[in-house]
Amino acid sequence: MRLPILLALPAFLMACETPAPATSDLPLFGNGYRADGDQCRRVGENGYTNQFLDDAADLVACPEDYEGVGVFVTDTGAVQVAAYQGYILYSVPRR
Repeated sequence: MRLPILLALPAFLMACETPAPATSDLPLFGNGYRADGDQCRRVGENGYTNQFLDDAADLVACPEDYEGVGVFVTDTGAVQVAAYQGYILYSVPRR
């Protein structure tokens, strides 16, 4: 009777694993927008983001759950332009 329980244990434990985060097709680059390690990152051009690109501003993506977004917006003058695949996209004027 113990053998079926022991055989089922690995399957049960595998079902408890945290799923990997969904991948995004946003062309993110750099190690952080303002400094290495920042959660917000610059966004390159693709079929979706090209509508938000501007010669006078950087397009930046921050995770939707980023707690420092208020400071980020205040410090950079960022303007939200879209929400996409778990990120908020901001247009940040270049200074």
